[in-house]
Amino acid sequence: MAWYILYLLNLLWAVAGTSTQTQGSCSVPPAQQPLVNGIQVLMENSVTSSAFPNPSILIAMNLAGAYNVEAQKLLTYKLMANDIADLTIGQLALTVMALTSSCRDPGNKVSILHRQMENWAPSSPNAQSSTFYGPSLAVLALCQKNPETTLPIAVRFAKILLANSSPFNMDTGAMVTLALTCMYNKIPVGSEEGYRSLFGQVLEDVAENISMRIKDNGIIGDIYSTGLAMQALSVTPKHPPKKWNCKKTMDTILKEIELGKFHNPMSIAQILPSLKGKTYLDVPHVSCIPGHEGQPTLPNQTNPAPTSASNITVIYTINNQLRGVELHFNETIDVSVKAGSVLLAVLEEAQRRSSMFKFETTMTSWGLVVSSINNIAENVHHRTYWQFLSGKTPLDEGVADYIPFNHEHITANFTRY
Repeated sequence: MAWYILYLLNLLWAVAGTSTQTQGSCSVPPAQQPLVNGIQVLMENSVTSSAFPNPSILIAMNLAGAYNVEAQKLLTYKLMANDIADLTIGQLALTVMALTSSCRDPGNKVSILHRQMENWAPSSPNAQSSTFYGPSLAVLALCQKNPETTLPIAVRFAKILLANSSPFNMDTGAMVTLALTCMYNKIPVGSEEGYRSLFGQVLEDVAENISMRIKDNGIIGDIYSTGLAMQALSVTPKHPPKKWNCKKTMDTILKEIELGKFHNPMSIAQILPSLKGKTYLDVPHVSCIPGHEGQPTLPNQTNPAPTSASNITVIYTINNQLRGVELHFNETIDVSVKAGSVLLAVLEEAQRRSSMFKFETTMTSWGLVVSSINNIAENVHHRTYWQFLSGKTPLDEGVADYIPFNHEHITANFTRY
């Protein structure tokens, strides 16, 4: 009898952390499943030996069930071998979750992440909401590994969120929901009831904010934030005042996929779990096939690998002519990087060569986004931000660490929206 009681307790514990409690759940109709399969293959084909090892893509592959097992092994191998010294809190948290979903032991990455969150604090009492995206990922990753030791961190984080009055950001709100839902469902037995009340208050506020951004066609915020928002609304224990019609959201997303809107691997990684009926809360419960736990191997090379990538010269311009901003400038520098490098490589090389090109980044669901150049930062109150252009064409909203790049002339304009 004792073993049966223990079995039931373990079963209840596992269910509390999964997305089985979805609200208004919906699924992809069988006739449209090939659309989903197609974008998943597109995402998996972005995994190559030379590509940046993106943990979000591995998480999506593991939650959805990978088609390309060799790409899955390669990405897992690269994340296991990756140097974590320069990773942000959000990147480290995603790496922990990616390895967990691959049935790999993250090792000391968890203790390092725990220590970083113990020392973390926002830059100001009213920091921009994007500031909380990475720490939300960290709370989620730590909750999935050990909710008891994560509780003090999550409590402090929730109190900071309640005290902050910055404008709401959809991706951050969705990640806050996933992180604190994990904690809400896993509050250790015997802990103060006030913890549940605290997490519940934040979850209630965030769920209301998300629900107010549901458009008539079902899109939540914009099409690229909808994937995370769907995850959040499907698991939150606090029902928002505006009822969510999941089927309408699903139908609109499938139409957008059919129109080719989801071609960027990161946008696919964001929407794919929801299309497969999964959320980030399912990360610890991915079933690994026999032998999956072994050391991954590099895929066989069907073609000889190139000996080295050729260099390209990029003419990089930074421009700020907005009225009301103290420091005006228009500076240009020639930067040499390897063909196919990411935008971050161009920025780092420019910063290395000239102090006029210093920059800062912010962690988002898409990756690192440039938030500041020469100490001039984006400002949601003033509706200003940095926009990167190739000629007159915007570059994926300034995502710096993922999008490969072969442009000859890049301009960063400080502008208003």
